[in-house]
Amino acid sequence: MKSRLFLFLQNHSLKSCFYFVIILFTTAQVHAQENNPFTTGFAETISSKILGQERTVWIHIPNSNGGNKIKDRGRYPVLYLLDGSENFNTVVSITEHMAETSLCPPMIVVGIVQANRLSELTTGTDKELPDVDGNGKNFMAFVEKELIPYIDANYPTTTYKTLIGHSLGGLTVINTLLHTPNLFNAYVSLDGSLWWNNEKILEEAKTILPVQHYKGKTLFLAMANRLEKGVDTLSVQKDTNNATRLIRSNLAFIKDLTKYKNNQLYFTYKFYPDDNHSSVRLIGEYDALRFVFAFYKLKLYDSELANPNFNIDSVLVAHYKKVSDNMGYSVKPDESQVNNLGYQMIGKKQYKKAERLFKLNVTNYPSSANCYDSLGDLYLETGEKNKAIEAFKKALTLKEIPETKEKLERILNEAKKKVKS
Repeated sequence: MKSRLFLFLQNHSLKSCFYFVIILFTTAQVHAQENNPFTTGFAETISSKILGQERTVWIHIPNSNGGNKIKDRGRYPVLYLLDGSENFNTVVSITEHMAETSLCPPMIVVGIVQANRLSELTTGTDKELPDVDGNGKNFMAFVEKELIPYIDANYPTTTYKTLIGHSLGGLTVINTLLHTPNLFNAYVSLDGSLWWNNEKILEEAKTILPVQHYKGKTLFLAMANRLEKGVDTLSVQKDTNNATRLIRSNLAFIKDLTKYKNNQLYFTYKFYPDDNHSSVRLIGEYDALRFVFAFYKLKLYDSELANPNFNIDSVLVAHYKKVSDNMGYSVKPDESQVNNLGYQMIGKKQYKKAERLFKLNVTNYPSSANCYDSLGDLYLETGEKNKAIEAFKKALTLKEIPETKEKLERILNEAKKKVKS
């Protein structure tokens, strides 16, 4: 059965597709009602012995899992988001859009609602805020020893984890990368406040980066434009003004990251000349996830799809083997992606290739009614009605799909009419 997105993209202009993506971003709201098209997630309260308080987190389960805790539909990497109450909706929209277009795997998003962000996202004090005594180590102990185990125990998770933070949250991301690098697979710092505590984190980085091994770890850094007219990222490094502390501290950290490449950290950074400290979050989150999951996208050319000798199924298997190597566990070719490719092959009358694709889906997702329904559509197209009947019947044993039932009844009625005539 063709997906709604596949039909939408097939039948609408690029401009319409753009508005479709905008709708994804603007209609996101947080409610606890499952199966509501406007639901992005729900709140959950976790009791923390480490912090001595009840903590609220916002949780999004991928739409592909029905938005609920059911564990037999698949397991998903988890994205942990600091300042969750400010960033949750946008990140959920981004991950769902990217997963829908096969740019990243579907992901669980856990938005941590900060109780006291100044205390929780810092360590030590800073001359500008001398009354703040950072309790970041305790907060991250809660994340490591209570929150992550709780999410893993109660939700369909995999071992791949990403941490995203903005501003002081970005400071926490870098602190975690330096001091507990194995806690997450990917780290995203968006305009991180690396100036905190007289740039202590930069001094720590100089001793940690040369000796730490970061193989398999990914870091993305975003910097907003906080520069005066006529100042660029090169000349600002000579500045001593407090207003440029944030960007100068990030640029200094990037210098050290570049200097110690032997630690095998896979990283990049991006300066956003048209964004300020607040607006950099959305575009930075999207670019970061594109970078983190750059290995996930499968590039197929039209000339390859048109070539009858091009073995798409073999390419898919090889590609997802590489994806599995990057994720650290086995990842199957995406069901919707393979399904849509199968219908493309039907459109090109490459029926054997379509059959291999649909059968690949059946092998990987034997409990999916849609896989058998698509196989039935292929056999209807090729005139193999007995095989189509078998496929549709199998689909209906797995799920009552009105469209499948209608197709099966139509074939059976046609067969009865032929017998009578």
